[in-house]
Order: sequence, then C-alpha cells, then structure tokens
Amino acid sequence: MKRAILSDIHGNLEALEAVLTDVASIGVDSIYCLGDIVGYGPNPRECLDRVMKFDAWVLGNHDQGALFDPEGFSSGAERAIFWTRQQLENSPDSPEQTRRRWDFLLDMPRLKNEAPYLFVHGSARNPLNEYVFPEDVNNPRKMERIYGLITQYCFQGHTHVPGVFTASGSFHRPSDLGYRYRLGPEKLMINVGSVGQPRDGDTRSCYVVLTENEIEFRRVAYPLEETVAKIYAIPELDNFLGDRLREGK
Repeated sequence: MKRAILSDIHGNLEALEAVLTDVASIGVDSIYCLGDIVGYGPNPRECLDRVMKFDAWVLGNHDQGALFDPEGFSSGAERAIFWTRQQLENSPDSPEQTRRRWDFLLDMPRLKNEAPYLFVHGSARNPLNEYVFPEDVNNPRKMERIYGLITQYCFQGHTHVPGVFTASGSFHRPSDLGYRYRLGPEKLMINVGSVGQPRDGDTRSCYVVLTENEIEFRRVAYPLEETVAKIYAIPELDNFLGDRLREGK
C-alpha cells in the first residue's frame, strides 16, 4: 500500500494543488492529512473542499481554532483564524456545502491509529498542540515520554520542519537522508513537513510517501508569489504571512 501523507496546508491553495498534481503523477492508494488545513492562508474554503475528498484526516490546532476560540496563538495567527472563521461562516457557496465544511471539521479525529502507524498533528502525547522540534533530541526526558506512547512509527506535522526522529536520540533532515529512509525495528517519529508554509529554509512544499518498508520525502515547487499577492490583498492577514513563504521560515 502506498500512502501520501500531507500536513499543514494552511489555506495555501496553490501549494496544495501543486502537491496533489505531484501525488497524482506517482500514483498512490490513499491520501492522509495531518491537520491544519486552514489558518494563515487565503483560501480556507477551497482547501477544505479538496481535503474532504482525501481518505483520512486528523485535526490540527488551527482547524480547532476555526471551530472554537483559539488559545495560545500569536496575534497574527489569531487574526488569521478569526478571518478564516468568517470565510467559512459567510461563504458564497450553497448552505449545504457550508454545512458540509463545518461538519467535516467537527468530525475530524484527534489521532488515527493504524498499527504500526500512528497519525497525529502535534505529538503522540498531545495530538493537537505539542511541538517536537529537532533540538528536542537534547531533551531525553521529553522524548522518552513521547516514545512511550508510540508502538512503532508516528507521523506528525505542526512544526513545519520535516525529518526523522529516532528513539536512539537523533534527528535526520530529509536532505541528509537522500530524501528516503528505510523503516526498521527502531521506533520513529516522522515529521512530514508542511504543504502550505515550509519552515526549514526550503520554500518548496513538503510531504511524505509511505510504503511498506520506506518513506520518501518529496519537495514540490509552487507559484508562491500568487499566494503572497492574495495574502497582501487581505487586510486581516498580516503581510508577514506572505513574506515568510519567500524565505521558507
């Protein structure tokens, strides 16, 4: 079975469409999304409509923020999520489609367990909100507690920084691995990166392809200036949200 695993789309339609074109070109059996479909970006409705056709999903903190009052967000992220909520509430589409979007968000699970694979947005310990950064390999107590909740392999997003964490205490960036990693007996956490707002210094979208014995990180260029122009044109979205797309940070 061949799965494409996407995360952190953040309302970036241009990036999502580029990734889906790449996914179609390689042929997969299913597409999973690890949350944060909305937030930051200018096309939340359109991104939701596409992700609703995927095979599996888990809830992200920005998705939850669109449903309820956001907590722990920066001022720019909070303004963006309130704008996103307005877009979903005041949709020009049919009432039925508007309701389908809200029902979809409400029904998204916090995690998906398909042993030996666990799929979350943040971490196995806190599926919505816990960040696991590369430098956390220097915090063995934190990592041991999270690995204690993982059967074998955990796929996650949230930090927008792709790579492989090993239970033995290392972090490997995709470029260090030749963009492929063979799955073995060691427990792993795999951050699949971000489709809509990469933060590892590479402006290209990132997602992962999972087969029985291997993961592949794929990078996909998209017309980011189109997304930047849309963000600049919306007063409620901070220009910084567009600027950072040009830097991949």
